[in-house]
Amino acid sequence: MNQSKSKIDLYDQLAAQLSSLLAGERDLIANAANFSSLIFHALPDLNWAGFYFAKDDELVLGPFQGQPACVRIRVGQGVCGAGASKCETVIVPNVHEFPGHIACDSASNSEIVVPLMKGERLIGVLDLDSPLIGRFDADDADGLERLAGILIEVSG
Repeated sequence: MNQSKSKIDLYDQLAAQLSSLLAGERDLIANAANFSSLIFHALPDLNWAGFYFAKDDELVLGPFQGQPACVRIRVGQGVCGAGASKCETVIVPNVHEFPGHIACDSASNSEIVVPLMKGERLIGVLDLDSPLIGRFDADDADGLERLAGILIEVSG
């Protein structure tokens, strides 16, 4: 089995686990807490997994797993702010080459940010960091977007 197929299978399994884990609970914060724990422990080579929620022109830290993080990020600032301002997934193979990168954990070398959208409205972003350069790819983007969709759908 090739690496891409096994990654797709892993995201299929995570989608089933997440759906089961969140079933019957509508609170976004509680669901985001369980979501961040699930993916932090299930996906290899992560050193941070969590959420920032949109409030006014800022992203405010939500549930996460990993080292302490920046509490507030302006929309448009850093990788999280870029994902929020564009309302699209941003993959950064090497954060040290990203202009304006915000280094909360010096061990992070790559990052992916997935916007949480409810219709046309930005709810926040899912942020994953890795100590590996080039850790995230299009399969991760597709899988994480699917998982984020489950979170938003379940959490109303």
